[in-house]
Amino acid sequence: MSALPRDVPAAEIGPGLSGFWRALPREGRFLLSTVAIQHLGRGMTLPFTVIYLHEVRAFSLDTAGTIMALLALVAAVMAGPMGSLTDLVGARWMLIAAGLSQSLGAVAMAFATALPLAVTGAVLMGLSASIGWSAGNTFISALVRGPLRQRYFGVNFALLNLGIGAGGLIAGALVDVSRPVTFEAVFLVDAVLILIPGIWLLGPLRHVHARSQRPSEETSSSSYATVLRLPGMRWVLLIAVVSSFVGYGQFEAGVPAFARGVAQVRTEVIGVLFAANTAVIVLLQFWVLHRIEGHRRTRVGLIMLVIWFGAWLAMGVSGMLPDTLTAAVLVVAFGALFGLGETLLQPTLPAITNDMAPDHLRGRVNAAQSTAFMSGGVLGPLVAGVLLERDHAALFIALILGGLALTAWLLLRLERIISPEVNGVFPTPLPVDSTTG
Repeated sequence: MSALPRDVPAAEIGPGLSGFWRALPREGRFLLSTVAIQHLGRGMTLPFTVIYLHEVRAFSLDTAGTIMALLALVAAVMAGPMGSLTDLVGARWMLIAAGLSQSLGAVAMAFATALPLAVTGAVLMGLSASIGWSAGNTFISALVRGPLRQRYFGVNFALLNLGIGAGGLIAGALVDVSRPVTFEAVFLVDAVLILIPGIWLLGPLRHVHARSQRPSEETSSSSYATVLRLPGMRWVLLIAVVSSFVGYGQFEAGVPAFARGVAQVRTEVIGVLFAANTAVIVLLQFWVLHRIEGHRRTRVGLIMLVIWFGAWLAMGVSGMLPDTLTAAVLVVAFGALFGLGETLLQPTLPAITNDMAPDHLRGRVNAAQSTAFMSGGVLGPLVAGVLLERDHAALFIALILGGLALTAWLLLRLERIISPEVNGVFPTPLPVDSTTG
């Protein structure tokens, strides 16, 4: 890397948000300062894209769904090549390219009165997503490491959710299917806001290329085969696939479908579910970070699974009490519990991945994890659609609970392979004896 990560011992990181901020290098502060605002536009468009394509641009629901699936497919397929390119040219230039691609995609979507332009927008947005995960995590890892890196991932996730949540609330109050200009406006706002980090990347952060440097050993190689041979990497990828399948792969598809079709709650309740999820993440992420620091990340993951297990039990029970106030309360409780689990997952799994990655493979390692997550995100909605369409709600919940149990087993296997440092347990400095020397 062109800039070495800053390794700050846990003992030197002060308490609270102010202590974290003071421990950050100047570059890290710049990078965090625009996370919420850059995702505000994404929050304004993400919840309403299918509605926009169907009700405003008059595409059929099948076509609208296919366009969104194309976005996810492009993101998954291109993540590997983009990870290699990140190692080659550096994460900074890739982040700039991701912003430009998302911006152009949003502009295309804003004026997508015909299918070719909508497809173009989806492809550009998918390409941006394929770059964003690996390049973003690689760039962060070029700035910080150790306990500070774990905190950074958590705070970054909270700010991202703050931006998306606020954007969704703003757009919900503004967009009107009878006035296409309102949807055009929010897509254009997204196109502008996503470019804001470029101010830092082309200015104060231009010296942080986050480009890989090949190690001196002649036997070292830079390939995805080498990535898969890293100790514990295959287990990390399996954890990413399964946890995404039972988590994010269901959150935007299976969860609303179950809540609406099985628990029979009103659409307003589903809106409150998402609001509760965002609120928990924003309000509790830093509190959680302070309490998990120094604990084994795999054990933190097990606690997350217990919380998600409770969340899915609540959702399952809501289906047994359809169209009742109790069902509505349980559905909202799912959103809050799921968000609490997210505050444990998001700081830990990316930190494990980046702490096990050598610098010359960091882009590929993050791209591999990104592909695994997106694979689970593609499989989740497909399985949910098949089961819930055929009224197999109980089987759907049982499959999710089984996936949580499988993830727990995978975490315990991973714990036996990775080092204590990769698992978040850093050596405590020996006390200095002032009576000697």
